[in-house]
Amino acid sequence: MIRVLVVEDEPVAAEAHRLYVERLSGFVVAGVVHSGGEALRFCEREPVDLVLLDFYLPDTHGLAVCRSLRAAGLPIDVIAVTSARDLALVKAAVSVGVVQYLLKPFTFASLRDKLERYASFREASGEVTGQAEIDRALGTLRTTESAPLPKGMSAETLDAITDALAGAGEGLSAGGAASAIGASRVTARRYLEYLADNGLAQREPRYGQVGRPEVWYRLKPG
Repeated sequence: MIRVLVVEDEPVAAEAHRLYVERLSGFVVAGVVHSGGEALRFCEREPVDLVLLDFYLPDTHGLAVCRSLRAAGLPIDVIAVTSARDLALVKAAVSVGVVQYLLKPFTFASLRDKLERYASFREASGEVTGQAEIDRALGTLRTTESAPLPKGMSAETLDAITDALAGAGEGLSAGGAASAIGASRVTARRYLEYLADNGLAQREPRYGQVGRPEVWYRLKPG
């Protein structure tokens, strides 16, 4: 069994990641922690094979956690699970030994693909006969195409909603997001709820003069 430590500061997302891992054969959740310091202490005292690591943690950055793991000589692999989209950060992650990079928000199918590929790579052993076998082994970690979003959702619309929220410091209602991207209110709400359910946005009820409160959504940092 591959022992996985989930490192995620958002409780809803941490629980979702734990449940995702537990659904997969060959993997077991060694623990769930919510900060970099907790992650390092856990890895020093408990056996861990793989860390699912959020980069934006309350006490440190995920890259610092990776460097500390390497400095301690701990033979632990890392899959970054983050919303960080800066290619410079992706390159830095590779330089400190991150084996996979999974961009939030993601579906169970996306994480399953990453973990199954990692398991296949980990199981490979013995001496290769040539360069082609090395290329195949390394290629096992690389996904050729992205796992799909839930039925009826598109990556383009999700990116548009995410960009609209990022540009609205005070947040947006479903109606505001719909106007910003030129979609219906129902469509905008579905994507906003998807972001909230995956821990990428937070819901904020706002009260007007009369009637029920309207739910606004604000993108979470990181």
